[in-house]
Amino acid sequence: MTTRTQTAKIATKRTATGLKTTGKAGAFIALYKMDFADKINTIRSGVPAQRVGELSSVMGMPKEALMDSLGLSRATINRKVQREQTLSPEESERVMGMEALIGQVEAMIDTENAPEFSAAKWLASWLAAPLPALGGATPGSFMDTVEGQKYVGNLLEMARSGAYA
Repeated sequence: MTTRTQTAKIATKRTATGLKTTGKAGAFIALYKMDFADKINTIRSGVPAQRVGELSSVMGMPKEALMDSLGLSRATINRKVQREQTLSPEESERVMGMEALIGQVEAMIDTENAPEFSAAKWLASWLAAPLPALGGATPGSFMDTVEGQKYVGNLLEMARSGAYA
């Protein structure tokens, strides 16, 4: 039987290596559905700083725009990438939150039957569009806090269920 500590180490290793933001179907869904304890352990350990650049590439979004949306300091991220460091828990949580939203969109859409659909690119476009439900603000303007990311995730779920007005 695996102890909680061993599980955390395995999950952190799996997340650091197996859930790279390559854009392959399922990678983001796996993060979206990841066990709560595994997410927390990964956040506490920190995700590699280069994930910000990988994520911007997968989303088709300029790195600077992604960092602005997530409330990340350009200088800090660039320094950490150069030094091959991990992000702080707070920075990691925001990056993983964005990745989980991509996973949420992938889970909503049957990407196996629509292989040309890019959940990451769709999400980037949707985040940039003003929404009446947000008083004309963009969903991307809420991505710099965990609560904002949760709210955006709820909006996506309401849109999926038809409850979105």
